[in-house]
Amino acid sequence: MSPVKRGFLLDEDDLHQYTQKDKKSFFLFPGGSMSEGEIRQIIINDRLIGIVGLDAAIEQTAKAQKGKTDIEIQNILLEAISTDNYIPSAAQAAYGRAVLREFKIAQGLSVEQETTHGLTITVLGMGCARCSQLEAEVREILSEMGIAADLRHVTDFKEISRYGVMGSPALVINNKVVVSGEVPPKSKIRQWIIEAHSAKDIKKDEK
Repeated sequence: MSPVKRGFLLDEDDLHQYTQKDKKSFFLFPGGSMSEGEIRQIIINDRLIGIVGLDAAIEQTAKAQKGKTDIEIQNILLEAISTDNYIPSAAQAAYGRAVLREFKIAQGLSVEQETTHGLTITVLGMGCARCSQLEAEVREILSEMGIAADLRHVTDFKEISRYGVMGSPALVINNKVVVSGEVPPKSKIRQWIIEAHSAKDIKKDEK
């Protein structure tokens, strides 16, 4: 029997446990069902958290954002995702900042660099199928490994050009371009993430 979760937030350990047991499992919520593909993982308080329905919430909010302040947009997003996710009252502000940041990234708006003790991973590509494939594979690997990362997909040509890459998609880990012009094997992506994560832990120990 497929594991079923009803109406609460999944962190990386929880999500990893169930997706590894049954790749075809579904997470059921009031009013319908959602596959694991509809769970967006984002960084909140230095943890990788899975939020159900965030993409849909962002899409709906984008249609009604005109004339609204960041705080108003943030509150709309929180209200939308709270239907299918448990948000601790003490963490409301952190969740609000995180979902607002994801909203701005999705709308191509400028955001401040996320301060995180984890990894910063950026997929560069203007929306091609291979670009989306690379982003999906990075997300899957991070979930499998239980590693938190600030993962972005940059589609703006001007921002992409700042990295000096010659082809797309490209993958940037901790501000270093590790590949461009191809989707590398998952084993290679995993190796780069492990190396970057290990280097981050070494620097932390040296402080």
